[in-house]
Amino acid sequence: MEKSKKDILWFKEISSKDVALVGGKNASLGEMFSQLQKKGINIPNGFCTTSYSYQYFLKKNKILPRLKEVFKTLNVHNIRSLQKVGKEARSLILKAEFSEDFKKEIIKAYRRLSKEYGEQKGIDVAVRSSATAEDLPKASFAGLHESYLNIKGKEELLEAVKKCIASLFNDRAISYREEKGFDHFKVALSVGVQKMVRSDLASAGVMFTLDTETGFKDIVLINSAWGLGEMIVKGKVIADEFLVFKPTLKKGFAPIISKDLGTKRKKLIYSKKETKITSVSHANRNKFTLSDKEILKLAKWGTIIESHYSKKMKRWMPQDIEWAKDGKLNQLFIVQARPETIHATKEITSFSQYVLKEKGKLILEGEAIGSKIASGKTRVISDASKIRQFKPGEILVTKITDPDWEPIMKIAKAIITDSGSRTSHAAIISRELGIPAVVGTQNATKVLKTGKMITVDCSEGQNGRILSGKLEFEIRKYNLKKIPKTKTEIMMNIGHPDSAFAKSFLPNSGIGLAREEFIIASKIQIHPLALYHFEKLKDKKLKNKISKLTIGYDDKKDYYIDKLSQGIAKIAAAFYPKPVIIRFSDFKTNEYSELIGGELFEPVEANPMLGWRGASRYYDKKFKPAFKMECEAIKKVREKFGLKNLLVMIPFCRTVEEGEKVLKLMKEYGLKSGKDGLKVYMMCEIPSNIILADQFLDIFDGMSIGSNDLTQLVLGLGRDSAIVNEVGDERNPAVKNLIKKVIADCKKRKKYIGICGEAPSTYPEFAEFLVEQGIDSISLNPDTVIATTLIIAKKEKALRRKR
Repeated sequence: MEKSKKDILWFKEISSKDVALVGGKNASLGEMFSQLQKKGINIPNGFCTTSYSYQYFLKKNKILPRLKEVFKTLNVHNIRSLQKVGKEARSLILKAEFSEDFKKEIIKAYRRLSKEYGEQKGIDVAVRSSATAEDLPKASFAGLHESYLNIKGKEELLEAVKKCIASLFNDRAISYREEKGFDHFKVALSVGVQKMVRSDLASAGVMFTLDTETGFKDIVLINSAWGLGEMIVKGKVIADEFLVFKPTLKKGFAPIISKDLGTKRKKLIYSKKETKITSVSHANRNKFTLSDKEILKLAKWGTIIESHYSKKMKRWMPQDIEWAKDGKLNQLFIVQARPETIHATKEITSFSQYVLKEKGKLILEGEAIGSKIASGKTRVISDASKIRQFKPGEILVTKITDPDWEPIMKIAKAIITDSGSRTSHAAIISRELGIPAVVGTQNATKVLKTGKMITVDCSEGQNGRILSGKLEFEIRKYNLKKIPKTKTEIMMNIGHPDSAFAKSFLPNSGIGLAREEFIIASKIQIHPLALYHFEKLKDKKLKNKISKLTIGYDDKKDYYIDKLSQGIAKIAAAFYPKPVIIRFSDFKTNEYSELIGGELFEPVEANPMLGWRGASRYYDKKFKPAFKMECEAIKKVREKFGLKNLLVMIPFCRTVEEGEKVLKLMKEYGLKSGKDGLKVYMMCEIPSNIILADQFLDIFDGMSIGSNDLTQLVLGLGRDSAIVNEVGDERNPAVKNLIKKVIADCKKRKKYIGICGEAPSTYPEFAEFLVEQGIDSISLNPDTVIATTLIIAKKEKALRRKR
């Protein structure tokens, strides 16, 4: 019998060409089973019913004419109408009977699958829906149809198959097809039956082969939680999150550039007849669900799957993948893969930047989905049965969403949830709809009341903020194709790693200044010496506070090195292979004191701006252990993660002798200038740096001008003094003359010279002055990159005409 006339097909019999026969989900499983197992990817075997069997089922039971009659009354914009039509359609399916031949074929296939896995009495299977219009590059259908787990025995299996077919007419599926323009009667439902992976005894999750928020191509995002993967798919748990950098993974490095521990309070496990949710022990909440080896294996599998489909489709095809770990076998498996539909078809030719123009009172924070800002009145809804209360243009506030919420999600201004993560249902749908969402707020439904005017701000990287009132914001739109190339390299200043992927789409030549301070203050929060001397600390409250933040780390030094290296790596990865210049820590004593435990290790200085900072710290015997940890973090980024584009910079180096001491220490700690392309620059921010430029350039690879500090020291100001602050202006002739001199000195020595201070971002005429002097690079604040690039291009053109 030809394939198109069969009721049942095994995974080995189908490929990605068979979407019309077995739906996108099952076609992908068949493709991977036959093509990718030989590349080392584990896929559980199974079979599926076909669109032919679905159509015969409708014909035999004379369902199609009755379905068409039911749909004549459908008004998809009216929730009551949608619910009525959906219920009647599903009832027609559930009351109908399968033919005896079809039942026999399903039972025969099930027995054969059971025998293959050595279970004569019948194995546990996952029964999943796969629509024939599903998982196309421009439509997701994610979660619209039903899946049934832990199904065992022929009666349970036959019932689950019928329920899957009926789920083709779920309210959410009907609404989605109407929105996407699919004909309800030309879509068929295939049911996949797959050997169940015993992840109830281990962990499971999802994996994307791109950054889901920005579309950044070069990472694999993995979410993982204990038990069955449905808890993550439905957003009912805050999962562990891992980021792996693809380009250096392919070169044999181990680039796990981010590891975030999720709370994982609940898990879904097997019960006798069904699955049930149970609590996770405190010990398991506080440890990662995957080892580094397993994270890297999954990431490699993700890149293999993405590469396979990209070659097949002759274009980039990022993937949305479900995986599971079998607790009995201690093995990982891929159980599903589909195209990622939000970014796959986008060509990035424009850049929109949302900028908040007012400050508002912060109410709540959570994980930002997207990069937009929206204002509106809240509507708090406790469960899907009350979605009729929702009005177009309101901001939906709820505990969690699932596909039943989709009819109102598409008319919402923004979405806020108590639970969930970047891979939860609310996150996936808000991305598809192009609206901002803040997920995982913990208690938005308790804090926010219906009718409150708020602003949802997702414009600042991973941190989503909910602010009181309707705040003014602007949208800056740029056509990236119209941004001219400049001879002067345009680089960027960046502090927060979470914004790096989004900023990478701006036209740039790399990062001229990456600041460690943001990573230390926001991600680490603890003074490095409090971690280094943890065992010697006498304050029990302080030790408890540090212990809570460093869960999972017996050696607290490792916490500092890991978190710092991951923060730096995120920035280096975002701009790879372009140069990324990381400045060693430049906290002043008053700023270091504000870190947890900082007051134990920091002196009180009358003028910290001119005190114990920068290079003078690194070789001081009191601070030397902290500097060693910084060096180890940078070494890890370059050597373990393979991000050799990371270069380093020494701030506030007062004398050549100081520079020599720091370079000697760095060499001792494994960071030697010239090794594997490492360059060591210095901040040029003290008059002595310019007066003795030749001597400094004998030991450093180049300089980056810090115009803020240079201005205060040339003009005799204290940057912290508001009284004389107005005198401080980088455009002062004395400052400009020194900058002119140091640019000339560096160019004469053929050493790098750039600027990373605020001046060119603030004053367009200062940027023009730097271009006139022939500076190598100008590093700008991200929000001024495009505007200043246009000014620089115009200036360069004018200079060419003069010559």
